[in-house]
Amino acid sequence: MSGAIRALPNRAAKATSLLRTIQYTHPPNCPCHSNPGHHHHTQHQQRSQVTRFADRVQNGSKRGYATPSQDPSRLKEYAFEMAASSIRFGPGVTKEVGMDLGNMGVKKVAVVTDKTVDKLQAMKIVREALDAQPGIDIKDAIAWTIPYNPDAFLAVGGGSVIDTAKLMNLYSCYPDADFMDFVNAPLGLGRPIDRKLKPLIAIPTTAGTGSETTGTAIFDLASRRAKTGIAHRNLKPTLGICDPLNTATMPSAVKAASGLDVLCHSLESWTAIPYYERTPRPTNPILRPAYQGSNPISDIFSLSALRSTVKYLPRAVKDPEDMEAQSEMLLAATLAGVGFGNAGVHLCHGMSYPISGQNPGYQHAGYEVNDPIIPHGVSVAVTAPAVFKFTAASNPDRHLAAAEAFGVDVSQVKRESAGEVLSEAIKKFLEELGDQPKGLGELGFKRGDIEQLVDGTIPQARVLVLAPGLATELEREREQLGRLFEESLEH
Repeated sequence: MSGAIRALPNRAAKATSLLRTIQYTHPPNCPCHSNPGHHHHTQHQQRSQVTRFADRVQNGSKRGYATPSQDPSRLKEYAFEMAASSIRFGPGVTKEVGMDLGNMGVKKVAVVTDKTVDKLQAMKIVREALDAQPGIDIKDAIAWTIPYNPDAFLAVGGGSVIDTAKLMNLYSCYPDADFMDFVNAPLGLGRPIDRKLKPLIAIPTTAGTGSETTGTAIFDLASRRAKTGIAHRNLKPTLGICDPLNTATMPSAVKAASGLDVLCHSLESWTAIPYYERTPRPTNPILRPAYQGSNPISDIFSLSALRSTVKYLPRAVKDPEDMEAQSEMLLAATLAGVGFGNAGVHLCHGMSYPISGQNPGYQHAGYEVNDPIIPHGVSVAVTAPAVFKFTAASNPDRHLAAAEAFGVDVSQVKRESAGEVLSEAIKKFLEELGDQPKGLGELGFKRGDIEQLVDGTIPQARVLVLAPGLATELEREREQLGRLFEESLEH
């Protein structure tokens, strides 16, 4: 083991300690989000509208509401919450997963992975770990989940694999639910998850999504040619096992794209509207969204992850033997996951979903797949220069702090120039990283595509509500988004 890896645990231990502190203050079985009885839920109500969860009435002298009985649509938020999966970080920790499942009393586990990861060392170690734990039955995790009725789920792979496992877990615990019940509004009903789900252990093999610590699952909604998702604290994994050895085999292009996702997670959560500016104030804590706006705890994780990404992503991409950089990027991805998992993301991600869903045929270099692909990290980063130039007026100081993380000397920069300075810093970073499209034009999009891209962005309400400076009036919002897409055609 190199000296670089030996030096890592000191920093990792500090981060993990902070994660544990958060976990202990908001464990997975927190009664505010996992115990239906805590909120006086009527167990046999079958109404399928989200208002079923919002219109609780007073029960004697007890109140199930988080606020006085006023019109909540006129009230701004007054509180924020912190929730994250337990995280274990360290080279070689994958081998402990069999013991974890044994400690949970699991006898039947559904293992979720993909064809590529199934051939990697990570799955070899997982199989050995499970084989070493007597009494655990391993099955492929597909549509048979409900009749198979596993005791727990184990996801080994990137964000798509982990998100798939989250959805399998969710719908196996709600076998009679319609799929759109939980999908984020306005595309779906946005129904909150008011049942305790089964244990889910996530082992990421990429350093990007942070899905091992968030309550968010993203997927393609083909009918709308855009991505959307389901987001709720109860969807988060029970445990994330972050093993730097599992990311060592990522191709350079995958490292770059995954790292750009970390970059935008950090930037967007750092610059999202403050939690106390978000409306409406929830009438019940179970209705408080996972994406709450920037807050003092998320800020710590987001800014730390941003600084690490700027420092280590170029090294990780250019030198596959730089284990310090690979390890630090996995840690940054997890820290950013804690940050944006509670603060939320905004425009880069909201605009990325139709970019990916409406791909005109672009095939990103370095990805050996049969179909055209715009990697998620590429789709979020391509609009970043325009986005942060636009959002800077909302909070110039935060945008200057972000620019400083890129190495810019901001001591003489005027606050009104914050957006331009940050935008240029992002452009320079993307150019020096290499092999990144210099705008939507290089992805194959033209001005004539902008209207459809805007159409695909408008429904992403759960993230757009956190975008500083974005209008709430529809036509004005469409105009602003159209201009951002147009400015993103070419860097």
